[in-house]
Amino acid sequence: MKGFTQRLAATLAALALMSPAMQPVSAQNAPQVTNTPQSGFVLKTNADLVLTDVVARDAKTGEVVRGLKQSDFKIYENGKEQQIATFDFQSMDMATPLNEATVSGLAAGPTTSGSKAVVVTRPEDLRNHRLIVMFFDLTSMQLEDLERSVDAAQEFLRNKMQPADLVALVSLGDTLSVDQDFTADKNALINEVGAYNGTEGQGFAQGANANSNQTEDTTAYTPDESEYNDINTDRELFALRAISKALEKISEKKSVLYFSGGISRDGIENEASLRAAINAAVRANLAIYSVDTRGLQAIGPLGDASTGSLRGSGAYNGGALLNNMNQNFATQEVMATLSTDTGGKAFFDSNDFAPAFAQVQKDTSAYYAIGFHSTNLARDGKYRKLIIRIDRPGIKLEYRPGYYAPADFRHSGREDREQELEDQLASDLPATDIPVYLDAMYFMLSDNRFYVPVSLLVPGSQIPFIKGGDKDKATLDIIGEVIDEVKRPVGRVRETVKLNLDQSVQARQKNIQYTTSFNLPAGKYDVKFVVRENQTGRMGSFEANITLPDLKKAPLKLSSVVLASMRQPSKKQDPLVRGGEEYVPNISHVFRQDQHMYLLYEVYAPEREKAAENEPKGAKPGIDMLSSLELIQGSTLVYQSPQVQARQVNVEGRDAVAFELDVPLTGLKPGSYVCQLNVVDDAAGSFAFPRFAVLVRPAQPPTTVSSTQSAGAGSN
Repeated sequence: MKGFTQRLAATLAALALMSPAMQPVSAQNAPQVTNTPQSGFVLKTNADLVLTDVVARDAKTGEVVRGLKQSDFKIYENGKEQQIATFDFQSMDMATPLNEATVSGLAAGPTTSGSKAVVVTRPEDLRNHRLIVMFFDLTSMQLEDLERSVDAAQEFLRNKMQPADLVALVSLGDTLSVDQDFTADKNALINEVGAYNGTEGQGFAQGANANSNQTEDTTAYTPDESEYNDINTDRELFALRAISKALEKISEKKSVLYFSGGISRDGIENEASLRAAINAAVRANLAIYSVDTRGLQAIGPLGDASTGSLRGSGAYNGGALLNNMNQNFATQEVMATLSTDTGGKAFFDSNDFAPAFAQVQKDTSAYYAIGFHSTNLARDGKYRKLIIRIDRPGIKLEYRPGYYAPADFRHSGREDREQELEDQLASDLPATDIPVYLDAMYFMLSDNRFYVPVSLLVPGSQIPFIKGGDKDKATLDIIGEVIDEVKRPVGRVRETVKLNLDQSVQARQKNIQYTTSFNLPAGKYDVKFVVRENQTGRMGSFEANITLPDLKKAPLKLSSVVLASMRQPSKKQDPLVRGGEEYVPNISHVFRQDQHMYLLYEVYAPEREKAAENEPKGAKPGIDMLSSLELIQGSTLVYQSPQVQARQVNVEGRDAVAFELDVPLTGLKPGSYVCQLNVVDDAAGSFAFPRFAVLVRPAQPPTTVSSTQSAGAGSN
C-alpha cells in the first residue's frame, strides 16, 4: 500500500508541441480561433461501486451476529432493490499481528511536514484491523479543551487500545499535518499526542466557546464575522476531505475521531464544502465521530469574563440567553451532520470523552462490508437513501442512511463549479481533458517592476459551440494564479469569457486565444492557469515557470520579443499597444505565407552619445540603436530585413526604445526557419542576438479573434 505522501506527489505538466493544424488566424473583437483535428471515439462504463458497512446485532443482547451470508441481506436505494456485487465479513478478533510497528497509509497526507511512518505493508495485511485517525482541530479549541482531549486520548492509548488497533494522528493548525502515521506503537502515539500543548500550531481562529459570540442585546449591533467564519469553516471541512481522499484506496472501514471546539456555519455559504467532505468520507468508507471538546457547558444570560457587560433588556427577557444557546447549537450542527451522514456518531455536552473511543471500537469490532453498482446511472448529485433488510428475525442492523450520487457538470451548482476550479488550480496534477497552451512575456515599467502579458490558447475543436441563429456560442471559465518563490500568491485572475462568433469564422477549426496581464517585481514565479468549457465541464491546465530578470546588471537591457500575426485597434495604455494598435502574441510561432510577421520589443536605458562641441547648451544627447532580423533555413540566409535605427527614446516616461518590425512572408517558401534578431547599442558597444524558431505554412483564408483582459498583482 502506497503512502499518503506518495499519492499526493507533484506531477509537472509538460508543454506539448502544437500541431501544424493549429495555426493562429485573425479577426477582431472576439476571442481567437484556429484548425484542429476532431476528437476520437470514447467508450465509457459505469464502474462506481457503492460500499457500505453493516453491523448486525442481536436485538436483545446487542451482541454482533456472525455467520450471516450474502443471501441474508437485501439492499434498496430509494426504494429499488440493488444487486449485491461484493460481500465480506471482517472481525477484529481475527486480526493477524503485524511484524512492523508502523504501517504507511496516511504519511503523505494533505500537507505534512514529516511523518513518523517509515514501513510500508501490503493491503491484505490490514484485513481485520481497526484503522483509527485521531484528528485534532487546533484552530477551534481553547487551551483547557485541548488538554481535556489530550488526556482522554492518552488514557485510551494506555489502557483501552487493542492489538487490532492501528492509530494515526493528524492535526490542523497553520497547516494540515500528519504527525504520526498508522501504528500499533502505544508509546510513540502517547508521546506524539502529548505534543499538542495548546501553544504550538495555533491556526487562524482562537476557538469558539459557549459565550465567544455573545451579543449585548438581540437588537443591538453585532460585528459581522460571517466572511471570516465561512473561510475558517471551509478550511476545516477541506481538511476532513483531504484525510478522506488520502485513505480512499484502503478498502477496510476507517474511523476518524474528530476533536473540535465547534464549527460555525453561515447559512448555505459552506454547503458545497460540507457536501464535498461528506461525499469524500462516504466514498472512502470513513465514519466520522465528532467530539465537542468544550464538554458540558453552563450558558448564563450574563455571559462570562470574556464578554463585556450587557446593555438593554436582553439579559432580563431571555433574548441574550436564547441567542447564546442558538449560537452554541449552531456550532454543533455541522459536526452532527458530518457524523450522521458518514455512519458515525456525535458526542456533545459531556466532559467524559471515553464513550467516543468505546463507540469506535464497538462499531468496528465486526462488520459486514456490502457493495453494489447502482442501477440509477444519473449523475445528478442528489442524495440517495439506503435501506438494508435481513430475512432473519431478531437482528438489528446499523449502517449509514445514504449517500450523494456522483454529479456531472450540468447538475452541479455555482458553488460546486467554483470549488472545482479552485481545486484544480491548487492540484499538483494537471487537467488534460482539453489542451491548453500558455506563453508569458515581460516588459520593464520601472527599475524593479514588469508588465507581464500572459496568453492562453485553446483549440476550438475542443469547445462544444452551440448554434444560436447565425452565431456559434460558448462560455469559458478561466482562473489563474502567480506564485512567488516563497509560495505566496502575488497575482490572480478569474473571468468568464462568453464567445459569440459568426459561423463564417468556423471557430471549431481554429484556436481561441485569451490574454491577461500582471504587474510584478523581478524574481522567479510559477504561473498556472485552468480553463473550463461550460457545456460539459471539461478542463485543461497549464503550468510554467517564468523569470523576470534584474536588468540593471545586463549590458543590453532587452524585453521579451513578441511575435504576432495580427494587430487590432486598442485604446489601452500598455507596452503591447503601439500607435493605437495592439499586438496579439502568436504563441505557436506558426504563420501563413499570406500573413505578415510583426515583431515588437523594447530596449531600456540606452547609452547616451557624447555631446558634440557645437551642440546647443542644454540639448539632450542622442542615442544610436540599431536592429534587424535575419531568417535562416538550414545554413542559408534567406531573408534579411532593412536595418532600423533609433536616435531618440520613443517610449515616454520609461527611458525605452520600442522597435517594431514588419516582415511580409509572401516570398518565403513553406517550412521551418530560425529567426535571429540583431540588437546593437552602438554608443555603449553592447549587443544581443536572440534566436527563435518559426513555421511558415501555405496561404489559407484568414480568420481569427482575440480576447484580452488586464489584472494587476493580487487582483481578483
